[in-house]
Amino acid sequence: MSPSHLRRISICAAALGALAVAAFFAAPSRAEDAVVIPAPALDAAPSEGIQTVVVAGGCFWGVQGVFQHTAGVVSAVSGYAGGSKATASYPIVSTGTTGHAESVEIKYDPKKISYGKILQIFFSVAHDPTQLNRQGPDSGTQYRSAIFTTNDEQKKVTEAYIAQLNAAKVYKKPIVTKVGPLEGFFPAEAYHQDYLTLHPNQPYIAYNDIPKVENLKKIFAEDYIEKPTLVSARLTN
Repeated sequence: MSPSHLRRISICAAALGALAVAAFFAAPSRAEDAVVIPAPALDAAPSEGIQTVVVAGGCFWGVQGVFQHTAGVVSAVSGYAGGSKATASYPIVSTGTTGHAESVEIKYDPKKISYGKILQIFFSVAHDPTQLNRQGPDSGTQYRSAIFTTNDEQKKVTEAYIAQLNAAKVYKKPIVTKVGPLEGFFPAEAYHQDYLTLHPNQPYIAYNDIPKVENLKKIFAEDYIEKPTLVSARLTN
């Protein structure tokens, strides 16, 4: 085979490789499939003042992004829950040995969005509640599905809703979400906040998390807001 033929083969191979990479990122998303689910039969009673719940559903970038685009959410902050303050840092949490889960603290106005709606969005588009200690490409206890409640009513509504969804068999497997009281929430490092908005073209975000926001817009159109409620905007106002 002549040198010119070898050069042509090398060029073709490089071109095919580039096309393969492009096809990989253009392929359908690996984000957990959204599931259309019924609203909770039992919801929290209307209340005064801003309410708080902390949820964990895999990498906090995507979960935060979903709730930053949800009407009635006052703030959605990425952080850590389930462990101690001493181990609440990304390098340590990433070892999977701290008890922490990557979490999002959601503060919401119950006059604009109910606790039940928060749960419905969480279980439908923010993550797959049937995956044990993992979400999508991430695995480890720090990526577990969990809800850290801040009062007895939230606990009651959450447990009733999980039982309702399991009974309705809306998922192919049982829900594994752990429910327990919030003992502490520790905000994540600044570079983790608003990550989806700041880095929409980052491959992980584009492939795993942007589709979650798109599913929110499609399935919960009345609850979707185009302009996200950002942590950075709140800190600078």
